[in-house]
This record gives sequence, structure tokens and C-alpha cells, in this order.
Amino acid sequence: MDSNNSNNLDKLFWEVIEEELMDNTDEELLLSMLEKERQSGSSSRRKRRSLIDQNREEGNIRLFNNYFSENPVYTDPQFRRRFRVHRHLFLRIVETLGNHDEYFQMRVDATGKMGLSPLQKCTSAISMLAYGSSTDIVDEYVRIGESTTIECLERFVRGVNEVFRAEYLKRPNNNDVEHLLQMGESHGFPGMLGSINCMHWEWKNYHIAWKGQFCRGDHGKPTIMLEAVASQDLWI
Repeated sequence: MDSNNSNNLDKLFWEVIEEELMDNTDEELLLSMLEKERQSGSSSRRKRRSLIDQNREEGNIRLFNNYFSENPVYTDPQFRRRFRVHRHLFLRIVETLGNHDEYFQMRVDATGKMGLSPLQKCTSAISMLAYGSSTDIVDEYVRIGESTTIECLERFVRGVNEVFRAEYLKRPNNNDVEHLLQMGESHGFPGMLGSINCMHWEWKNYHIAWKGQFCRGDHGKPTIMLEAVASQDLWI
């Protein structure tokens, strides 16, 4: 229903109320009650959700100075430990996603202010993937809201899959197998194709009949085991 129809119905409603009650109620008292009710209803309709000025520019400057400037506050080993990737790999992902999807480019919002930077968006996504953290855990530092964090994560995963699948997320061919075997043998592990790693991912929408099959003794909630095999050069 549009606002004009709503206003017309409100006007009609109050006219009917006045006609029905005018004969049985003191006129001044009734008009006073109706006016208070109108003001109360009008004020309630004018209420809007309060917006928080997160000062995203400040968050971007802090993030850049701490990790990506020419003389960053934190060292490469600290970056690797906190982001679970090397700095140059992180920047490669940011640059590649920016060229692939305009969502990861710096843009101006509807109010004329600069939006979130690619660094802020990728930082929020990688933080959630690396630590399994909640959607608003980086809000105070990166200055990014919960709903935007979810959108960043979805676009980040989709973009990485589309851009890097052909190069990294593939089955090894004969040349790849030979290269991997040589690499493993040079490190004293003949016959090894790569290193396997795994993690437990909480399964929220599990089938109730399967719960017992996916629960560990030290973890009360069902989890799915995610496994991956990676070669050494993937982490360089």
C-alpha cells in the first residue's frame, strides 16, 4: 500500500471516529484526545532505524598502515600467522578479484562517500575463513557491518573459485604427478604427491537420523570432515 492510500485511510478513520463519538463525549476533551493520538501515531510512523557511522575510512587507513604500507607496523611472519597466508599472496588475491569483479573495487556510495576498500572486504572474508569467526567480529577493527561481511564472504568465495579453479583446484595431470613426485623425493618423501590437511566444519542443518555418525566424543555438535591435498609450491 502506498503512502497516499495510507494517509487517506487514516483521514477517513479519524473522521468516522469523530462522527461516532462526538454526540456522547465532551467536544474539547475528545478533540484533545484525538490530537494526542494523531501526534503519537504520526511520530511512530516517522521512526527510522538508527544508523551507525562506522567511519570506514578510518578503518581502511588503520588496516593499510598496520599491514600493507611500505613500513607496516606488523612483520611478514606476523601477517602470515594472523591471516594464514603470505602477504604477497593476499595482495595477489585482492588484485585479481578487483580485476574480476567490480564489487572488489573502491566505489562511491549513494551519499557520495568512498565505500569499503578491497583490502577491508578481503580481510573480513579471510578472517572468517581462517578462524571460523562470527560475522561481526572484525567490525570494530575493519569497520564493516554484519550483512556486508556476509556479502563479502559470498562474493570472495565465488570469485576465488571462478578465477583460481583452473590453476589450483584441479586434478593433477601426468606432468603434474611427475613434478609432485620429484618434489616429494627431493625432500626425503619418495612417492608422495602432496600434504593432506583436514578440519572439522560444524554441520548446522544435519539430518537428525545421521547425528550420531557425525559427532566426536569431544565435540557435542555434528561436524563434517573437510580434507584437502596440497603441494608445497601452493604455499609459496
